[in-house]
Amino acid sequence: MAERCPEDQITALAAELRRLDSALPLLGAESPLELERLSRDYYDYSPVLVPLLQGCRAQLVARATTVEQVLLVAGACARQGVPLTVRGAGTGNYGQCVPLQGGLVLDLSGLNQLRQLDEATGVLEVEAGALMGAIEKQLAPRGRALRLVPSTVRSASIGGFIAGGSGGIGSLRWGFLRDPGNLLGLEVVTLEPEPRLLQLDAAASAPLNHAYGTNGIITALRLPTSEAVVWQQLVVGFEQWGQALAAAQALTSTAFELNAITVLEAPLVSQLPWPAGCPAPEPGEQRLLLLAAPAALEVLPSWLAARGGALRWHAPQGQSRGLPLRELSWNHTTLHWRAQHPDWTYLQMLLPQPEAPCLERLRQQWGDDLLWHLEAVRQQGAARLAALPLLRWRGEEALQQLLDDCRRCGAVLFNPHVISVEDGGLGVIDADQVAAKAAYDPAGLLNPGKLRGWLNSPG
Repeated sequence: MAERCPEDQITALAAELRRLDSALPLLGAESPLELERLSRDYYDYSPVLVPLLQGCRAQLVARATTVEQVLLVAGACARQGVPLTVRGAGTGNYGQCVPLQGGLVLDLSGLNQLRQLDEATGVLEVEAGALMGAIEKQLAPRGRALRLVPSTVRSASIGGFIAGGSGGIGSLRWGFLRDPGNLLGLEVVTLEPEPRLLQLDAAASAPLNHAYGTNGIITALRLPTSEAVVWQQLVVGFEQWGQALAAAQALTSTAFELNAITVLEAPLVSQLPWPAGCPAPEPGEQRLLLLAAPAALEVLPSWLAARGGALRWHAPQGQSRGLPLRELSWNHTTLHWRAQHPDWTYLQMLLPQPEAPCLERLRQQWGDDLLWHLEAVRQQGAARLAALPLLRWRGEEALQQLLDDCRRCGAVLFNPHVISVEDGGLGVIDADQVAAKAAYDPAGLLNPGKLRGWLNSPG
């Protein structure tokens, strides 16, 4: 990791900020526990990232509650040459908000207002620090809902999701965050001595989508919403893995209105927590988790039964007690498993089609060191299965061997054990992301060290 910012620069920055706005909350060396907390996310999912990131800590934290304060902080950091890392709720898994070079962390959790909902189009304008669970509650009485949410929806911020996420619940219908149409515009502050407040349209916003806050400070977002649906939570049991997999594959080509399809292998099923009232699994039971529209219930249970599936539990989302079903999907599955097995980690990949040969080949090679967890998604308009398998940690050499085996099977990997935007995605440099950084952060002070294309650019 690069050296931390010199302390005299931090002292000068703090003095300038206090002079410019005495009401701006600042935390410094007198608050070491808060500096530590606000410099972390859930990167400890990865045994590779822990030694790389555990010593990285902010030297100063500013908590902005207005766009004017964001402009003030951005300008001061640029003038003093201090790195700035933007933070939302810190629910990411890859160290997206960890300040590699120290400097200032800008906490945007106080920038949390829903500015506007266009009743005619459903277009939402909301500030970046707003929690997604709070947004859902404000949209529901108006008959609208967010299209895409992570399993951490109750605690994640909307700006952090766009800057650090890629998909989640709703990806079965709406694809991934970077698919055209899922982000309509951004309000962005540049990191310059005289910062600019920019209103970007969808095309200009695309390079900042899933860029870890390396090329602009997102202060507000314009997003499409969908009609609200009282999704029905279904837990379906199968005796055989092949039955569960086949049912998931077939469901993606039906006319059932579904918002999520999750497939969990029996060893995971046996140890995960379940919603109140959901019966414990039978020995060896595989489970399919569904979010289905109410109309689907007239036919869906019998359709599943014809394919070996037994409906174990059903309740409307938001009206059941205890754990909501969506907190057993995506990376919440990893969270629950690691709570009991901290020596395990995970991978993320898009499976080749057909999926079964790849899954079976990897099962034969890795045995019970690899447990399958699948999510149905839409990629470039086509239904696909993504995998977030749980992996018993055997060291970095074994991890690399598994990554190679997955690629040989035709899987596309999204490696959660790396710190750069590109290496955690498709592995290639996005020239538009680099160009946006040059335009909006010319000194390279925003979240430095995370955009490989910038580090490798000439000069």
